[in-house]
Amino acid sequence: MTTDSSVAKVSIVGAGIQNAPGYAARMFGTLADAGINIEMISTSEIRITTIIAEDRVEEAVRALHAAFELE
Repeated sequence: MTTDSSVAKVSIVGAGIQNAPGYAARMFGTLADAGINIEMISTSEIRITTIIAEDRVEEAVRALHAAFELE
C-alpha cells in the first residue's frame, strides 16, 4: 500500500446531483481552466469528489465557488 499526504479532496454536494446533467462537466472544466490536475474522481448520488494536489485546494475552492455562484 502506498500513501500520498500531498493530495486533498474537493467535493461538490447536493441532493439530486446525479439526476441533473452538467454538474460534473462544470466542476471538471472549472478545475481544468484553473490548470488544476485531477488525480482521481469518485461519485455518489449526492456528491462528486476529486483528488487534487494539496497546494491547489484554496485556488480550486475559489474557482468552484465562482463557477457555481456560491460567493
